[in-house]
Amino acid sequence: MSKIFGDKLVIAISSRALFDLDESHRVYEQEGLDAYSRYQVEHEDEVLAPGEAFPMVKKLLRINERLGGEPRVEVILLSRNSADTGLRVFNSIEHYGLSITRAAFCGGESPYRYVSAFGCHLFLSTNAEDVCNALDNGVAAATLISSGSRDRNDDELRFAFDGDAVLFSDESERVFKESGLAAFTQSEKAAARQPMSGGPFKHFLQALHTLQSEFPPKSCPIRTALVTARSAPAHERVVRTLRTWDIRIDESLFLGGLEKGSFLKSYGADVFFDDQQAHCESAKSHVATGHVPHGIANRED
Repeated sequence: MSKIFGDKLVIAISSRALFDLDESHRVYEQEGLDAYSRYQVEHEDEVLAPGEAFPMVKKLLRINERLGGEPRVEVILLSRNSADTGLRVFNSIEHYGLSITRAAFCGGESPYRYVSAFGCHLFLSTNAEDVCNALDNGVAAATLISSGSRDRNDDELRFAFDGDAVLFSDESERVFKESGLAAFTQSEKAAARQPMSGGPFKHFLQALHTLQSEFPPKSCPIRTALVTARSAPAHERVVRTLRTWDIRIDESLFLGGLEKGSFLKSYGADVFFDDQQAHCESAKSHVATGHVPHGIANRED
């Protein structure tokens, strides 16, 4: 991964994840690219409404204000727009006072290829194909799902992660899918002291942990939670794996297959990442949700 931003936490976000571009996207789908381009130019002075990821981005950028000095968080805009049609997006960024200065406007092409060039730890988009391509290139990525959740009106930023196929590899989930719960439990108990391999979000979690360490524990504006369908005795391998990685998770919920939505609401997650569509559906009415199309649960039969 590129180190052009040093030790900064670098987040890439698509324009449709940052702002509500549903109306202009309908113009594109119904009338074509030329009509879309005209629409964007004609409306470029109209401020776009916040999108699904806007509250998270706003809180991330406030971390720079709290730390002072050289910014520690960089948010980069990646867009399929051209620079001409993307002017409306940058006008909206300026309107909301977001400190986003770098962007790649790709003129209809997928922007995922710039994720690695910018050295991003995370890519958020509403385009599932772009997300899959980013994951295939070793970058944590998620497809943001439209939800009915509301922004918590505070500065604390709460991330929630599923375990298998997100923070960890899908090696254990493969056993469950192929051989059932009993075999999974037996396998995890036998391998309790053997750390799991990292999943696509391991490096993003490490970067968050590094940023957290710059604050006193009692005043850190970032909080993390593991929200997993695992239960005892399969919990031990998780705990020991995170210990081996030297990463602190603030809260860990071992739900034993219970639906995750109400627990995420109680935790107050700003965004939740999970590889399974069913868990995303349970979560999306309570919190902003990112589907991670990775691992055996996302393979076509």
